[in-house]
Amino acid sequence: MNIKVKDLMVKSVITTMPHKTIGHANSIMTKNKIKSVPVVDKDMGIKGIITATDLLEELSESTPISKVMTTKVYTIPAYSNINIAARMMRNHNINHLVVSDEQKIVGVLSAHDLLKLVEDHRFVMKNPSTPSKKNNKRE
Repeated sequence: MNIKVKDLMVKSVITTMPHKTIGHANSIMTKNKIKSVPVVDKDMGIKGIITATDLLEELSESTPISKVMTTKVYTIPAYSNINIAARMMRNHNINHLVVSDEQKIVGVLSAHDLLKLVEDHRFVMKNPSTPSKKNNKRE
């Protein structure tokens, strides 16, 4: 399988800034039917990510995103193989990767995007190894 992250990622990324509120983030996610929003500075540098899971906490709608966002953001280059992205998501128990190029956001890849591989039948299960044809019987 030679599918790259850039082949599956969402390229039109909606972002927000740390000083915006949880209410703002929630309205962005609801309006656009998305589950995460990268948090950036004025130069589009990655500062964090806020996800639908972060919004489950009982906080005021006026709470700044900076108080809730995850600051440890896992990024991956667009030219990486998709299996690397899947392994990163599984190993770090995350559902979203920010796709970056020189610390700038160029896309977002979600676990949902990876499921499209299976749904579109682009993922093909490898056949199990065949047993040896040598006669292993000892007499």
